[in-house]
Amino acid sequence: MTEPQQRPEPLDPIDRRIVAELSRDGRLSVRTLAERVHISRTAAHNRLQHLQQRGVITGFGAQIDRKSIGLSISALVVVRVGDVPWEEIAKRLAALPFVEKVQAVSGDIDLILTVSAPDHEQLSQAILRDIHDLPGVVSTRSHLILAELPGRPPAQSLDIWRI
Repeated sequence: MTEPQQRPEPLDPIDRRIVAELSRDGRLSVRTLAERVHISRTAAHNRLQHLQQRGVITGFGAQIDRKSIGLSISALVVVRVGDVPWEEIAKRLAALPFVEKVQAVSGDIDLILTVSAPDHEQLSQAILRDIHDLPGVVSTRSHLILAELPGRPPAQSLDIWRI
């Protein structure tokens, strides 16, 4: 019998504000963060370390515009998996060139990939050769991304939680 999953420790209002501020600007200094959430620098530093240790904050990184680095075409690729554990296929897919993200989903499909490439030819090769021909992949269906608009990052939704 499997152990019941432990519920994560809830975030208090200050931790939620810290996470929301860092999701807006991951380069904030501890001093600026402390000022924005109205706590001392020491408290901000300690809370930040605790959030990292708990796995709430998993890293800091730059958001990159695909087109500015030469990845001018993107697609969502819907994948159905055969009699192979989806985790195994997902790891192999995530390691392929041009695959940005692999998401397991419910319903009549198994995985959704975000794939970006420099041009149509390389995108086609990535989908038809690398992804579709991978052992265990039963079928793929591709949808070109014509435009993207940013939404609300998950951490910024913490600002609107009701307690």
